[in-house]
Amino acid sequence: MNYYERATALRDELVENRRYFHQNAEVGLHMPKAKAYVLAKLREYGIDAKECGEGVTAVIGKGEGKTILLRADMDALPMPELSGEPFACPSGKEAHTCGHDFHAAMLLTAARMLKENEDQLEGRVKLMFQPAEETFEGGKNMIANGILEDPVPDAALAYHVSPGKMPVGLYMYNNNSTMMFSVDGFKITVHGKGGHGAYPHTAVDPINIGVHIHLALQELIARESDPTKACVLTVGKFQAGSANNIIPETCVLEGTIRCNNVEAREKLVRRMREVAQRVAAVYYGQVEVDMTSEVPPLICKPQLVDEMIGYMKELGIPNLMGYPGVTASASEDFALIAEKVPSAFMYLSAGYMDERGGYAAHNPKAQFNEDVLPIGASCLAHCAQQWLHNNK
Repeated sequence: MNYYERATALRDELVENRRYFHQNAEVGLHMPKAKAYVLAKLREYGIDAKECGEGVTAVIGKGEGKTILLRADMDALPMPELSGEPFACPSGKEAHTCGHDFHAAMLLTAARMLKENEDQLEGRVKLMFQPAEETFEGGKNMIANGILEDPVPDAALAYHVSPGKMPVGLYMYNNNSTMMFSVDGFKITVHGKGGHGAYPHTAVDPINIGVHIHLALQELIARESDPTKACVLTVGKFQAGSANNIIPETCVLEGTIRCNNVEAREKLVRRMREVAQRVAAVYYGQVEVDMTSEVPPLICKPQLVDEMIGYMKELGIPNLMGYPGVTASASEDFALIAEKVPSAFMYLSAGYMDERGGYAAHNPKAQFNEDVLPIGASCLAHCAQQWLHNNK
């Protein structure tokens, strides 16, 4: 079977599935509509699917041989959609502005094609339909519920579509260093002593402490991080108080630490905790530090990336063109899989060369080109089959 030709013939189905996810966007860990849709579609294709934590999994192929995992995330973002698409999510609160609707649709069709060709598989293909990538909860949830067990994957593959002014057919990868940064989300709760705004000396002002913590955290990047390692520390949320004449009891800072290096990450997370605790102590306060996400850098196995690229070239996809050495300071919880299983991860352009390509991912006006759907579906299926054939 030529998987690209078959996926092209199934384009209408690909588009229908993508638009279902898009119009019925869900965020976070609990995605009842997406889960039910995936389970129903896989069973329609003759695949014995089941829930795995808050996601869905299934196995296609023979009981003997190796296993390759194909992963697709399927969650949206908590934001309005202004794309102008007729199938935009009507809620005004959820939107697929990152392209995960494409990933779920591509893996569904890849699964259908692999099932049609199941007698030719020399091993097993394990499917992973994952929620909550945007909140970095979904991969962890499915790992805790056994996605990497029975059967244990020997390799893993995932694609991520990308909007913008790029031609369809472009694929982006990194086969020699970190592809995407780690992300460690933190929540610092500062405890002071509330009081009257006219008598600050009788209180312990948590806002003052929070301001000093914020400034001190910036110095970790400026004066403690190795300039040859990329590190980003952002405080994106600072909340305190209810009135202008009251010193509150607490102040909350929330942010993220992102690094492209394991050692740099370990140091920066440790120092964030120490700085928060010690700055608070200087001003007679206390802090609690909670980690809201802990995802390592996404580092692919170079030989596996090269192998997958070789399989992609076999498909005869028009205008297929590679762009190597891509590194992004954004984060991706597929890194939790790649930390445990040799993995390959690539971007596929879903862009436009006209005005529709003027908006990046996570923008409410972002638009994605559906011409990439047969490319992604065929690459998932063909790479899985060829990898099993060549790694018996």
